[in-house]
Amino acid sequence: MLIVHVHVHVKPESVADFRQATIENARASVQEPGIARFDVIQQQDDVSRFVLIEVYRSPEAASAHKETAHYAKWRDSVANMMAEPRYSVKYSTVFPEAQDW
Repeated sequence: MLIVHVHVHVKPESVADFRQATIENARASVQEPGIARFDVIQQQDDVSRFVLIEVYRSPEAASAHKETAHYAKWRDSVANMMAEPRYSVKYSTVFPEAQDW
């Protein structure tokens, strides 16, 4: 498993549009066979901050995700909504163990 947390800080005036575009991308992403989970969370005390929690069955699945039309549409549509560049942190599963997925 590869878990990626994508940290996003959106311009305040773009929060609603970012949410809509990101939910659309997430709905399509969870249909990919290589994605075990794809969550979008919003910070409670600063609604302009989001984390996308992407759980891939393999590193190759993460690469395949970036080749999809829905990812390209999302990437291009939210580019000008960013208050600062988004960044990601990669994690490995400790528990539950991979065979439990």
